[in-house]
Amino acid sequence: MAVGILGTVSAPEQKPSNPSSSGHENSQPSDVSIAQAHHLEPIADVARRTGIPEEATVPYGTTKAKVTVGKLAQSATKGKVVLVTGMSPTPAGEGKSTVLIGLVDGLASAGVKAMAALREPSLGPVLGMKGGAAGGGYSQVVPMEDINLHFTGDLHAITSANNALAALIDNHVQQGNSLNLDPRKIVWRRCLDVNDRVLRNIITGLGGKGGGVPREAGFDITAASEVMAVLCLARDLADLRERLGRMLIGYTRDNDPVFVHDLGVEGSLVALLRDALSPNLVQTLGGAPALIHGGPFANIAHGCNSVIATNAARELADVVVTEAGFGADLGAEKFTDIASVAGDFAADVAVIVVTARSLKYNGGVARGGLNEENVEAVRSGLANVERHCASLRRLGMQPIVAVNKFLTDTDAELAVIKEWAADHGLRVAVANVWGEGGAGAADLVAQVREALADEPVRTGTGQSGAARTRIYDPQDGVKASIATIAHDIYGAEQVEYSQQAGKDLAQLKRHGWDTLPVCISKTPYSFSDDPSALGAPKNHTLHVQRLIPKLGPGFVVALTGTVFTMPGLPKHPAAMEIDVTDDGTITGLF
Repeated sequence: MAVGILGTVSAPEQKPSNPSSSGHENSQPSDVSIAQAHHLEPIADVARRTGIPEEATVPYGTTKAKVTVGKLAQSATKGKVVLVTGMSPTPAGEGKSTVLIGLVDGLASAGVKAMAALREPSLGPVLGMKGGAAGGGYSQVVPMEDINLHFTGDLHAITSANNALAALIDNHVQQGNSLNLDPRKIVWRRCLDVNDRVLRNIITGLGGKGGGVPREAGFDITAASEVMAVLCLARDLADLRERLGRMLIGYTRDNDPVFVHDLGVEGSLVALLRDALSPNLVQTLGGAPALIHGGPFANIAHGCNSVIATNAARELADVVVTEAGFGADLGAEKFTDIASVAGDFAADVAVIVVTARSLKYNGGVARGGLNEENVEAVRSGLANVERHCASLRRLGMQPIVAVNKFLTDTDAELAVIKEWAADHGLRVAVANVWGEGGAGAADLVAQVREALADEPVRTGTGQSGAARTRIYDPQDGVKASIATIAHDIYGAEQVEYSQQAGKDLAQLKRHGWDTLPVCISKTPYSFSDDPSALGAPKNHTLHVQRLIPKLGPGFVVALTGTVFTMPGLPKHPAAMEIDVTDDGTITGLF
């Protein structure tokens, strides 16, 4: 029986390490079966022992709740922040969320008042190929079925607000167009929380005069919606309203920008998002509290949960463990340069998740050979981790290497990782959290606690100086900011701009937007914009295809390489394995 600080897992009894493939072998219990065997504590009790007053708790059933952060007591000392990031992701999987949850459970079992702050899963990966974002094995947040599917409806609210705005824009053009919007220059796109490649580029307004004005349009996945970024960076309802109002919807025939506040509909968007702005409280299998809120991807957005949730967790816990999407080159950079600045917090300790399997993949081993021992490939793949650790130090964080243990890992492979870390002056811990939950994170907990003991206590909010400064100065211009990230984080020698990106840059300068921070959209699989360039490529060229102003969140998105803001489904989507039994039990969900 796996025992947490409050909850228990009564079945199945077997507790292995991570399975040896992306799917579970027949002898391994599935994530969903482990979660369904767990007896959940009533969410009202979780809230009470976490210090959340009853008047700040809005239950969604008995196992999850919204938290009204404005009703939380303000603490003079805020919780310290631990950032969980990773090496460059691979098809083998690294398990950042799994390690994060195990770390929180381990900290709680060690007597630390700890809390998780995570992003909400998107149906894109859940129904596609990556899986959910609720952890795995005995290191999960629950109820995992709810969290991975519709949860409390936040992503649906974001989708509704995004598409309501699109409908209002087209209706304005149809009903007289007093703002003189040029239909050819409307930049607002619709969104959907499902991977659907056929919607990337579409024609709307067909069917004659009653069908509206025909124009080119398209869909992004909800995780890439500007509304998602706005919700995740807004501090409160007033800030949400202001950010929504300044979102760019298009240009007039004279090329003057038109904003949401010109259309006068920000109030209706706030109404659709009012409840979604409140973080969601759930629990881990070990009984620790977790706030799950917002879900931007790090390859096409800023990749961090909401600043509201992180700051609420800092009021409630002594240690907050949060996550930035994909590798440190994307998620950790955006955590530091975007989310930390918006939320006025910083992470001085970063946990970088690695696996022997992913090291072998980055060392040149094909996916089919990852179960076989290959010490030299592990050693070769460590170049990728070394680059990420250097990036974290450049971002002002001291990295701790967390090896997420899989069944096929050998002692020789793990020894290579430990020796490498020791040679580079890095803390390292092997964690078997998939198989043992928080107990499997004991070494990692010790390393994190030691690192945190070296960090100063942060006090106050707003004017505390808690947030670290960016690695670039936006006032130097978008090109200079991109060049700094490309060189210092990606290891690129130069940056090339497409003809369209050059036009975009001129537009930014014309309207005074070229001094905004940047959010680079790049493949997560490589430091370069070529997903096949594994390991730690150097002196490559970053190819910028578009520069898109996102004025609500307050940054410029730089699209590089061939990244799509609406992904497609794989040949065999995960949706084909999901089903529901006659008694209503969900199966096949990982």
